Amino acid sequence: MADGKTDHVAIMIIAVVVAVVAMLIAAGPLANFIRRNPTIVMLALGFLLLIGTALIADGFGFHLPKGYIYTAMAFSGAIEGLNMLARKRRNRPPD
Repeated sequence: MADGKTDHVAIMIIAVVVAVVAMLIAAGPLANFIRRNPTIVMLALGFLLLIGTALIADGFGFHLPKGYIYTAMAFSGAIEGLNMLARKRRNRPPD
Protein backbone atom coordinates (compact mmCIF):
# COMPACT_ATOMS: atom_id res chain seq x y z
CA MET A 1 0.00 0.00 0.00
CA ALA A 2 1.31 3.44 -0.90
CA ASP A 3 2.21 5.84 1.86
CA GLY A 4 1.93 9.60 1.27
CA LYS A 5 4.60 11.98 2.53
CA THR A 6 1.94 14.26 3.97
CA ASP A 7 -1.07 13.88 6.23
CA HIS A 8 -3.14 16.28 4.09
CA VAL A 9 -5.41 14.36 1.73
CA ALA A 10 -5.99 17.45 -0.44
CA ILE A 11 -2.27 17.72 -1.18
CA MET A 12 -2.13 14.04 -2.15
CA ILE A 13 -5.13 14.46 -4.48
CA ILE A 14 -3.56 17.53 -6.11
CA ALA A 15 -0.28 15.64 -6.56
CA VAL A 16 -2.07 12.74 -8.28
CA VAL A 17 -4.01 15.08 -10.56
CA VAL A 18 -0.83 16.99 -11.51
CA ALA A 19 0.96 13.68 -12.21
CA VAL A 20 -1.88 12.45 -14.43
CA VAL A 21 -1.98 15.74 -16.36
CA ALA A 22 1.81 15.63 -16.83
CA MET A 23 1.56 12.06 -18.17
CA LEU A 24 -1.22 13.02 -20.56
CA ILE A 25 0.84 15.94 -21.88
CA ALA A 26 3.99 13.83 -22.23
CA ALA A 27 2.29 10.80 -23.82
CA GLY A 28 2.18 12.18 -27.37
CA PRO A 29 5.77 13.43 -27.62
CA LEU A 30 7.04 10.29 -25.90
CA ALA A 31 5.11 8.04 -28.30
CA ASN A 32 6.56 9.96 -31.26
CA PHE A 33 10.09 9.60 -29.86
CA ILE A 34 9.63 5.85 -29.41
CA ARG A 35 8.17 5.54 -32.92
CA ARG A 36 11.29 7.24 -34.33
CA ASN A 37 13.68 5.20 -32.13
CA PRO A 38 12.31 1.66 -31.63
CA THR A 39 15.56 0.43 -30.05
CA ILE A 40 14.68 2.54 -26.99
CA VAL A 41 11.99 -0.04 -26.20
CA MET A 42 14.60 -2.81 -26.00
CA LEU A 43 16.83 -0.60 -23.85
CA ALA A 44 13.94 0.09 -21.47
CA LEU A 45 13.12 -3.61 -21.25
CA GLY A 46 16.77 -4.32 -20.48
CA PHE A 47 16.68 -1.72 -17.69
CA LEU A 48 13.54 -3.33 -16.26
CA LEU A 49 15.19 -6.74 -16.29
CA LEU A 50 18.31 -5.33 -14.62
CA ILE A 51 16.32 -3.62 -11.88
CA GLY A 52 14.06 -6.65 -11.41
CA THR A 53 17.05 -8.94 -11.07
CA ALA A 54 18.63 -6.61 -8.52
CA LEU A 55 15.39 -6.53 -6.50
CA ILE A 56 15.08 -10.31 -6.55
CA ALA A 57 18.74 -10.67 -5.53
CA ASP A 58 18.14 -8.22 -2.67
CA GLY A 59 15.17 -10.31 -1.59
CA PHE A 60 17.43 -13.33 -1.32
CA GLY A 61 20.02 -11.39 0.66
CA PHE A 62 22.53 -10.70 -2.12
CA HIS A 63 23.21 -6.97 -2.18
CA LEU A 64 24.26 -5.45 -5.50
CA PRO A 65 25.82 -2.00 -5.12
CA LYS A 66 23.57 0.59 -6.75
CA GLY A 67 26.60 2.22 -8.36
CA TYR A 68 27.12 -0.87 -10.51
CA ILE A 69 23.51 -0.81 -11.66
CA TYR A 70 23.48 2.92 -12.41
CA THR A 71 26.84 2.72 -14.20
CA ALA A 72 25.58 -0.10 -16.42
CA MET A 73 22.44 1.88 -17.21
CA ALA A 74 24.38 5.08 -17.94
CA PHE A 75 26.80 3.19 -20.20
CA SER A 76 23.92 1.54 -22.10
CA GLY A 77 22.16 4.89 -22.45
CA ALA A 78 25.32 6.55 -23.75
CA ILE A 79 25.86 3.77 -26.31
CA GLU A 80 22.25 4.06 -27.47
CA GLY A 81 22.65 7.83 -27.75
CA LEU A 82 25.70 7.33 -29.97
CA ASN A 83 23.78 4.78 -32.07
CA MET A 84 20.91 7.24 -32.50
CA LEU A 85 23.36 9.96 -33.56
CA ALA A 86 25.03 7.59 -36.05
CA ARG A 87 21.68 6.57 -37.55
CA LYS A 88 20.66 10.21 -37.85
CA ARG A 89 23.88 11.08 -39.68
CA ARG A 90 23.64 8.02 -41.91
CA ASN A 91 20.06 8.87 -42.95
CA ARG A 92 20.89 12.53 -43.69
CA PRO A 93 20.94 13.32 -47.42
CA PRO A 94 24.40 14.08 -48.83
CA ASP A 95 25.43 17.74 -49.15
